Amino acid sequence: MSERTLTRVELTDAVVREVGLTRQESSDLLDRMLELISASLEEEGTVKLSRFGNFNVRQKAAREGRNPKTGIEAVISARRVVTFKPSPMLKDRVGG
Repeated sequence: MSERTLTRVELTDAVVREVGLTRQESSDLLDRMLELISASLEEEGTVKLSRFGNFNVRQKAAREGRNPKTGIEAVISARRVVTFKPSPMLKDRVGG
């Protein structure tokens, strides 16, 4: 099974084909959706998409790490990271 990456352009083309919007309208729609998801994660920390999955923002504490090339230890600062948990329906579709 070869790995293939779905691009923003391909998503826009799919909206053009499936919905019938113009290329510019489809691109604007995709951009707006992604902006709304990003803003919601930034402000509220959670986005739930029914039958797809949940995006959550998680706080990670500072910790000691190591540069894999040099072996030198360094402090990895505390930060917020986005996690994704797929829905059972998505797991079934991807899992076969």
